[in-house]
Amino acid sequence: MSSGASGIATVASEERPSIHSPHPGLSDQEYAQIVDRLGREPNGVELGMLAAMWSEHCGYKNSRALLRRLPTTGPRVVQGPGENAGAVDIGDGLLVVLKMESHNHPSAVEPFEGAATGVGGIVRDIFTMGARPIALLDSLRFGPLDQGRNRYLFDGVVAGIAHYGNCIGVPTVGGELYFDSSYSENPLVNAMCVGIVARERLTRAGAGATGDVFLVVGAATGRDGIHGATFASAELDDTREERRPAVQVGNPFLEKLLLEACLELLEADAVRAMQDLGAAGLTSSSAEVAARGDRGITIDVGRVSRREPGLTPYEVMLSESQERMLLVVAPDRVADVRRHFERWGLHSDVVGEITDDRLIRVCDGQELAASLPVPLLTDEVPMYVREGRPRPTPPPPPLPPEPTDPGRALLRVLSAPNVCSRATVFQTYDHTVQANTVVEPGFGAAVVRVRGTRKALAMTTDCNARYCAADPRRGAQIAVAEAARNLACRGAEPGCRDRLLELRQPRAAGGLLAA
Repeated sequence: MSSGASGIATVASEERPSIHSPHPGLSDQEYAQIVDRLGREPNGVELGMLAAMWSEHCGYKNSRALLRRLPTTGPRVVQGPGENAGAVDIGDGLLVVLKMESHNHPSAVEPFEGAATGVGGIVRDIFTMGARPIALLDSLRFGPLDQGRNRYLFDGVVAGIAHYGNCIGVPTVGGELYFDSSYSENPLVNAMCVGIVARERLTRAGAGATGDVFLVVGAATGRDGIHGATFASAELDDTREERRPAVQVGNPFLEKLLLEACLELLEADAVRAMQDLGAAGLTSSSAEVAARGDRGITIDVGRVSRREPGLTPYEVMLSESQERMLLVVAPDRVADVRRHFERWGLHSDVVGEITDDRLIRVCDGQELAASLPVPLLTDEVPMYVREGRPRPTPPPPPLPPEPTDPGRALLRVLSAPNVCSRATVFQTYDHTVQANTVVEPGFGAAVVRVRGTRKALAMTTDCNARYCAADPRRGAQIAVAEAARNLACRGAEPGCRDRLLELRQPRAAGGLLAA
């Protein structure tokens, strides 16, 4: 036997008959590993849950080995990888909570809803940590706008980001935009959110004590987004339009209610753990909460509020309906929590409890629909180390001829999509809501004040995709350096708590000064 990643043993093919995977999201070898671990073949509900959690989108099975090489600790890092978002100490008892996440495939199929729900998901990742979102940023890539569906994708993504951010009341203060033929009909859509929380209010998503109660709160559950995690991990092809039902549909006004209800509830110390229902829905949120607490969990899907009749346990467990959160509370606080969400007009369904056996059991009333070891959905997802192969160095492009009309040549350069002003994009976003934006989009890095203090945060997203294509390692270094330079140009010092940007009384000329 050869040792598989994350503790799974992989039996050589000659030692056993070939087992063919019945799910397109799992390879034959992965399915064989699952059968070995369970000692049986999974049923349909279990197979769907495993395929979602073993997808690249949820399990990072091809990228986890590389991501572990990144520096993730430091004197100011309070929370690194492993939770919904990272948290960094900025002094005065406050933490900055931040995260960036992609929503590429959904945006390629349904650009408006794909981008909008990408914003909604990243906002939930922030307030599930107990932080109030104060800013949004994005990083976008599209093919040339005069080719194929690229203009449709571009218009839809920008409109989706604007719709969700503007409606929920979080300013979009920065971002970047680049065009290249390599992104034709397959855009990259990355959303980033930044929030602020008092250090003692930071909330994590690990299961509490055995017997604690498990609730799903927020919106009712529908069929939208089923197979969204496996779809997000698959290669796009000519059947992309058939994947439209895998794209979630968002409701920013309902999420605003959910945000305020959850943050208010955290002030009452009634919540042991909180997790948003994102990719793979109830499957990923429940498994991750149980794994972080080294616990098990029992779920009765029959208690989950439904938006439409006839949902099966498979559909409830894998639905990615938006604006839903998972809460773990002590049994004696359940009534208070349910009254709280009723006051906000939101569902709050008691769907299960925390156990001590490290199993996730899915029931539909008295019928057992699935029973899986929690580690099989989390820690035991395989990890692959792929061989990296350098691309052949392309010949340098020929130099353009000497322009006969320098003025006209300059106008062509300034009007090129990768050089011209992005004002038509960022003016679509409301960057003044919350009244904290000090330096608006369009100046390399935005500046947002931290209300109640004399501090401000400078923030940016930067990357030169052509540099990364030519030399991934050096291109990534340049991206970090470029972001740091843009922050420095605003007077901020990346990585130094005691020299955070500070708002002072203006001098004679007025302005923003570094501490």
